[in-house]
Amino acid sequence: MEYEIIGTPLPAVVCHLKKGEVMLSDSGAMAWMDPCMEMETTSNGGMGKAFGRMFSGETMFLNRYTANGDGKIAFASSFPGDIRKYDIAPGKEIVVQKSSFLASESTVERSVFFNKKAMTGIFGGEGFIMNKLSGHGTVFIEIDGSTVEYELAPGQQIIVDTGYVAVMDATCTMTTQSVKGMKNKLLGGEGFFNTVITGPGRVVLQTMPISAVASSLASFFPAGK
Repeated sequence: MEYEIIGTPLPAVVCHLKKGEVMLSDSGAMAWMDPCMEMETTSNGGMGKAFGRMFSGETMFLNRYTANGDGKIAFASSFPGDIRKYDIAPGKEIVVQKSSFLASESTVERSVFFNKKAMTGIFGGEGFIMNKLSGHGTVFIEIDGSTVEYELAPGQQIIVDTGYVAVMDATCTMTTQSVKGMKNKLLGGEGFFNTVITGPGRVVLQTMPISAVASSLASFFPAGK
């Protein structure tokens, strides 16, 4: 499969498929395609995986696009930012925010990823349930805002707000750390807990997660009655 990423600040990835090649996406991600593309809505792995996707905040069903001839299909981002391509293989699995998955080859497997400790799930915010991408093949990930990358050595740590984590290698671990001091907790505006990512592995951060934008805009609108 060949591809090109076009457009700013709302990019799209245009995939050029050969006859018989297949792409998967969540509903609503396809922007345009040639008539030779045949769409089929599928649970892709059975109802168990479909309910798992629903539990993680994803759509239950995926759209499967099969090229019945050589042609193109485009998948567009839903928010200003970037689209990144990753090659998945055994030993090269990644973990992504549940809203970051855009499209992939059909040989990429997506499963629910729970953070290592229950405390992370209860207090870690948006990143409680993420997606693990395994198998093999190409996947396209949507990044909100600009992209910042860090390569963590074994045992090296970085403290972040979970919503800012777009992608991390599956070799990394994620736990929570309490913000010190009651005044900091109540007045600091950062909540009670931060997320701690420990290497080894690569961490990709996004500078403008849509959840943070939504929280900022909420203050300008009256609460519903």
